[in-house]
Amino acid sequence: MYRTGHYGVSLLLYAPVGFALLVAGYPAVCLLGGAAMLALAPLPDYDLRVPFVEHRGPTHTLAFALLVGGVLGGASYASAPTLGLDPRVAGLAGVVVGTYGIVAHLVGDVLTPAGIAPFWPVSSRNYSLSVTRADSTVANTALLALGVVLTVVAAIVGGRVG
Repeated sequence: MYRTGHYGVSLLLYAPVGFALLVAGYPAVCLLGGAAMLALAPLPDYDLRVPFVEHRGPTHTLAFALLVGGVLGGASYASAPTLGLDPRVAGLAGVVVGTYGIVAHLVGDVLTPAGIAPFWPVSSRNYSLSVTRADSTVANTALLALGVVLTVVAAIVGGRVG
């Protein structure tokens, strides 16, 4: 997937979470989580800029998702007191959003024929659904449009229910 497709997949996967947060009465957390998901959407593809790191290699694994979740969780935990937040809650939220943000990227890439090896280094088995090519303008635009529509619907309905 290209960047637009990854943004779309991130929005698609976050919409139900955002909806639940709105219904539970946490609109600020919902907005912050959505922004973090979009910020994390392109992160695994920075491997294209790092010498000696294979594209769709280590940065396209569940281990990397957990690493990012751990780093974001630690940063959230450490900064929580200065923001007046409970460090445990902020840390857990950071772990969940960081991990989920990278997993959303992996979901986008598993749609392509090239696929990913998400369990590396334990297994190098490649997984692919071969739904669309990564460079498909139609697929990338459709994913973005669908993600935006679902996010708007979740925000409207969740805002009314919550």
